[in-house]
Amino acid sequence: MKIALDAMGSDKAPAAEVSGAIQAVQEYGCEVILVGDEVVVKKELKKHRYDTGKISLVHASERIGMHEPAAVSVRRKRQSSIVVGMELLKNDQADGFVSAGNTGAVVCAATLSLRLLPGIERPGIAIVIPTLVGKSLIIDVGANITAKPTHLLQYGIMADAYCKYILHIDNPKVGLLNVGEEETKGTDFIKESHALLSGSKLNFIGNIEGRDIYRGSADIILCDGFLGNVVLKVSESVIDTIVKLLKREIRANFIAKIGALLASAAFMSLKKKMDYTEYGGAPLLGVDGRCIICHGISNAKAIKNAIRVAAETKAQEVNKHIVEQLQNL
Repeated sequence: MKIALDAMGSDKAPAAEVSGAIQAVQEYGCEVILVGDEVVVKKELKKHRYDTGKISLVHASERIGMHEPAAVSVRRKRQSSIVVGMELLKNDQADGFVSAGNTGAVVCAATLSLRLLPGIERPGIAIVIPTLVGKSLIIDVGANITAKPTHLLQYGIMADAYCKYILHIDNPKVGLLNVGEEETKGTDFIKESHALLSGSKLNFIGNIEGRDIYRGSADIILCDGFLGNVVLKVSESVIDTIVKLLKREIRANFIAKIGALLASAAFMSLKKKMDYTEYGGAPLLGVDGRCIICHGISNAKAIKNAIRVAAETKAQEVNKHIVEQLQNL
């Protein structure tokens, strides 16, 4: 298994990418192609001991910044690490591509270079979240903010295959994110989506509300990219705020400090369950290739796990299963 990695993507590039790549090679035995500025990446590699037979470097002279317009940058910066890495995947020189760079640019480059799977009209970004009963998958969280009902049905099919073969959830429950559980609630877009999903072969359980997301009421949560991205950003903010408030209260109270010490094992377990680095990155489902999009703040652990997810997606032939399910609608 050979995974191309955008070495210039994250906020901590290329340090996080190089370290994560080395860890992935050591733990998973895969090969990693670092894509980025040769001088900068080689300088970082010299700080580490690694298997030179399993880590290679492909030069990319340009970098797409986080705030650059996606479509324009992809077309103008043909030598950027994102575009060059995507070309490696397109030409079968890599089995997957991982980037913690500009999300819009990754989506745009993947759509233009790899094209979409037969039967898919729009790609979707899926993220794994922890719940009270395990984990769930939310799709879409930002790839397509003007979705149609047919897109949500396609998201459901793609997520169903991903849950079965990567998350190992048999017959995953599919929920449609809405303002209420009743079929009559929501916009025309939501009502049409509900009707399509109800008539599908998916294990559709109907509408779910925002409060149900982290309860684990559904294994798959469907929404358009606008709403999904809001859910994602609010969730990140709430978790960060709770942690900061908890630390503030513990520091201000001696008894609380003792209690925190006694509950340290529980805190560590909770931290691990809520740690985004455990999940690595978010698969871009629907493109004819394996693309994993990481958070810009990703550290080496997150990069390592994203490489693992890319390799698993290839090994389990998720795209093949998606196409098969689309053909059996």
